[in-house]
Amino acid sequence: MSLVSVDNVSLSLGGRQVLDQVSLHIDTGEIVTIVGPNGSGKSTLLRVIIGALTPQTGQVTRQKGLKIGYVPQKLHIDPTLPLTVRRFLSLPKRVSDAAAHAALEDAGAGHLCQHQMTSLSGGQFQRVLLARALLMEPDLLILDEATQGLDQPGSADFYSQIETLRHKKGCAVLMVSHELHVVMAASDRVICLNGHVCCHGAPEHVASAPEYRALFGTGTHGALALYRHEHHHDHDGCDHDHSYEENA
Repeated sequence: MSLVSVDNVSLSLGGRQVLDQVSLHIDTGEIVTIVGPNGSGKSTLLRVIIGALTPQTGQVTRQKGLKIGYVPQKLHIDPTLPLTVRRFLSLPKRVSDAAAHAALEDAGAGHLCQHQMTSLSGGQFQRVLLARALLMEPDLLILDEATQGLDQPGSADFYSQIETLRHKKGCAVLMVSHELHVVMAASDRVICLNGHVCCHGAPEHVASAPEYRALFGTGTHGALALYRHEHHHDHDGCDHDHSYEENA
């Protein structure tokens, strides 16, 4: 059974159809990325999967007892508030020092424990948010534009950490991002969304699909190939089906 199955979900918000007959599944241990233009329903779909929004038609099935860790696009903290990283990780529910340190280490932020939240760089802040999500010991880690505002090396480094976590923790990862070639290179499967599922499959197949190119142009395919070649990502040993299937 999949961790999450989305079956023919449709949803309108403010009189506009945001999701139209969307179906997808997320299996244990895989990294799935949702890409699409602005206004394509990516964040709305995440909220449906989490359970924050209820679809008008279709259904979402979650594995019983599923634990979800969520990393938002951004989180505003009052710059005048004295709040250390350690204190932040204990809001709203206190966690032990051991759990906090372990989560920070897993997020690549072990040295930040006593730093003030307001003094962190963008990349450090996102790693702390990742650590907070890891405190849930999630079966599914959801990242909504988690590297927004970071430069490309910073984004690549963050996604490398996500790949490491997937292997270490065995959790599945669902990501939404605009950074097409960086995030797709870290993915097992990619779903191209524009209100409906335009195409889905292995990253290279989606990048060359006409539906994808109609939305994003042809330049991103070369960037994806270059990124994979330079960083030598190795998905050998994964049992995921990388075959390209066009959604009818």
